[in-house]
Amino acid sequence: MAHFAEIDKNNNNVLRVIVVNNSDILDEHGHESETVGIAFCKSIYGEDTKWLQCSYNSSFRLNYPGTGYQYNEDYNIFVPPKPEGYHSWTLNMTTGYWEAPVPKPDYANPEDRWAWSESTRSWIPY
Repeated sequence: MAHFAEIDKNNNNVLRVIVVNNSDILDEHGHESETVGIAFCKSIYGEDTKWLQCSYNSSFRLNYPGTGYQYNEDYNIFVPPKPEGYHSWTLNMTTGYWEAPVPKPDYANPEDRWAWSESTRSWIPY
């Protein structure tokens, strides 16, 4: 099965993700084609819609998107929403994930738990 994300035209926000049968994305030579898949999606949902193929196992475009994700055209990746209230976090364009300005401490033992404190911009044990 192939997966396609519908993207809004103004902000590149992911509106939904659908599953398409592999046979519906084959080109004239029998090879899977994103272009054919996009045409198939548009034939069902309308020519004015915008679609991109995505990967359930994140083998391309870094992340499997969901509603609320955004497509970054410059890096050709799907980006998850920024964690709410974590203003100091930045997007790592290599991984496609938001990261704290300070790395999370290593667990000394399995019971160790850490939470981010935006007010102190540090990890605190809990």
